[in-house]
Amino acid sequence: MAKLDEKIGFIGGGNMAFAIGSGLVRCGIVKASQVQVSGPHIENLQRWRDLGAVTCDDNCMVLEHTDIVFICVKPHMLTPCAEQLKYKHVPSAKDASKLVVSVLTGTSLQTLQEAFSFMGSSELKVIRTMPNTSVQVGEGCTVYTGNARVSHHDLEKIHLMLNALGLAQQVPESMIDAVTGVAGCGPAFVYTIIEALADGGVKQGVPRQMALQFAAQTLLGAAKTVLLTGKHPAVLRDEVCSPGGATIVGVHELEKGNLRSTLINAVEKSSQRSAELGKK
Repeated sequence: MAKLDEKIGFIGGGNMAFAIGSGLVRCGIVKASQVQVSGPHIENLQRWRDLGAVTCDDNCMVLEHTDIVFICVKPHMLTPCAEQLKYKHVPSAKDASKLVVSVLTGTSLQTLQEAFSFMGSSELKVIRTMPNTSVQVGEGCTVYTGNARVSHHDLEKIHLMLNALGLAQQVPESMIDAVTGVAGCGPAFVYTIIEALADGGVKQGVPRQMALQFAAQTLLGAAKTVLLTGKHPAVLRDEVCSPGGATIVGVHELEKGNLRSTLINAVEKSSQRSAELGKK
């Protein structure tokens, strides 16, 4: 696998940042010594130090000393974070070559460009991404898009990094909120389904831990079958449903419970909420 020579920075060292950073180190894209992370409470960054990364409590240090900077603060903290960086930032020729990569839900490229305009609005390179938490196990789903200043070579670097953590794809910015509803929020929906399947097993007499393992493995296997066969899920479902058998009876119960409609509605509401968060 290709490797990067750039220094990778994380402003904000929370769970998503650590999932990305540790994943990049684990798969060999970068060495731990190339990673620098900042957070308001240095004691909360111990796992980064265990990884071998450089840690500090000064966001500006990360911005100044790294080449690809992931912004991993909460969306409502973007403005105060950028104001703090602006106050301490010393403009240099390096600003034009830096990549600012956001993982902030619902935060548009325009908002990001405005927040980091102190680095030179006409030269600033900004990439907006939407990863999901499954990047922590190398099975993430991430979409990304860049502003006009981002070159094809820049996008190749980002794709290399994000695709190493699962599946990554460039999409128009107008699609990101919709993908958030499917992939960004989707793991929570799936965890709920796994828990419910396991509860069903427990109700029928299967031990709890066994039921959870079977439910999770069943979803993993079904998902892999969709990806590897390329068959439509409806076709695969029909292959399992024998006439008058146990599966079609269960599928009928799902239909009576409006599972499909409920999931469609969940994606729609989550997509709408993502867009709303970006407007606040």
